[in-house]
Order: sequence, then C-alpha cells, then structure tokens
Amino acid sequence: MPITALSGPQYLREGLKLILSPGLRLFVILPLTVNLLLFGGLIYLALSQFGSWVDTFMPSLPEWLMFLEYILWPLFVVLVVLMVFFTFTMLANIIAAPFNGFLAEKVETVARGEDSSPPFSWTELLAILPRTIGREARKLAYFAPRAVALLILSFIPVVNLVAAPLWLLFGIWMMAVQYIDYPADNNKMSWAEMMIWLRQRRWKSLSFGAVTYAALLIPVLNLLIMPAAVAGATLFWVREGGKKHLVPVKAP
Repeated sequence: MPITALSGPQYLREGLKLILSPGLRLFVILPLTVNLLLFGGLIYLALSQFGSWVDTFMPSLPEWLMFLEYILWPLFVVLVVLMVFFTFTMLANIIAAPFNGFLAEKVETVARGEDSSPPFSWTELLAILPRTIGREARKLAYFAPRAVALLILSFIPVVNLVAAPLWLLFGIWMMAVQYIDYPADNNKMSWAEMMIWLRQRRWKSLSFGAVTYAALLIPVLNLLIMPAAVAGATLFWVREGGKKHLVPVKAP
C-alpha cells in the first residue's frame, strides 16, 4: 500500500484547521449547534438503554458454558457500541445535510483560492435544501439494506461473532461515502459516478473514513469532527482533481 494512500489523517487535520479559520467559522456554527442538540439527546438515550441492548444480542448459553459469558460479553458490548454509534452518526448526518453541503461549498471556494472569506447567505442555504435532502435519501437507500443485513447477522448465534468487525468495516466505508458525497453533489456528480470515484481511490477513501470514524468516537471532540470531516473531504476532492479526474469505466 503506497504511503500516499494513508492521507486520511492529514485531510482531517487540515479540515479541522480550516473550519477554525476566521473566514469559515460562521459556516460551522449551524451544523455544530445541530450536532450538539442531537448528540446530547442520543447519548442520553443510549446510556439509559445500553444494558438492555447488550442483553438482547448476547446469546443464551447453557449452564455448563456460562464461563464463556465473561469472554463473549466484551465482544457484544463492542458490537452494540459500533451499531449505536454508527446509527446515531448517520442520523446526525441526515439532519445536518443541508448545513454540511453548504459548508462543503464554501470550503471548496477557499480551497481553490477563489475567496478566503465567502459570504453567508440564508437564501443560498435554503436553495440547496431540496437537493441535499434528496441526496441523503439516496445514501439512506444505499445504507439501509446493508445495515439490515448486518443487523440480522448480529442475531444469528456463532455467526454474529463476525458482526462487530463487519460493522466496523462498513462504518469506515460509509464515512468516506458520507463526506465525499457533499463536494461531489455540489459539483453535480451522480451517485454512480461518485461511487466509482471513491473505488478508484479505495485506500485513500478507507484511510479518510477510518480516521474520521475513530475521531467521531471521542466525546466532545466529535462535535467538531463532523464539520472538520466535511472540510477534509472537500480538500480530498479538490486535490484529487474532482469530477474531471474520474476515470471512465468501460462497459464489459
């Protein structure tokens, strides 16, 4: 794997630095407020229900195998953490989509050197609302059947031992899909083209998705990570040439 494939941490770090710059701070306030309210409510729900969720997924063991419970319990705690975190993050992204799309648009303006302090416009924000909601529906259509398949897998005894790593891998890929889609959509790239673009940069995409996923697990910091990931993904998009660097795929 080439070293350039491991550029995810760099993009996220630069994205965080960029959203804290004077020219873009204003565009972070709205998604940050949405994240704060949403994550506060979801964390309260998770803490109050966490024990019962773990018990639901834990398999029932015969008495002579009860010693295995001490080995399996941490695994199913990890499984529930990954499922809850991933679901909450996707929900937060759906709600914050218009603000994230707007932020990506302004970050791209700055990244291309066109304007270091782009103006804020409520009219412009409202204008992209239908398009961003439609695109989130497309993401949900991609996410839902795969998440349901993993959920079913999580209930099957023995087989569910592989559920946690599969949830983790799927979550990493979805982080890349989620955030790269904002600049791709702003540049009128279709969903199919965007998926091809990501696969043609598979290791870079997974690197970015992995560091974003890990950073979002850190309490308090994760409130800033979402807009930072939007900015980082936009930098990734711009430096990889955007839509004009999509390699055509020949029909079989």
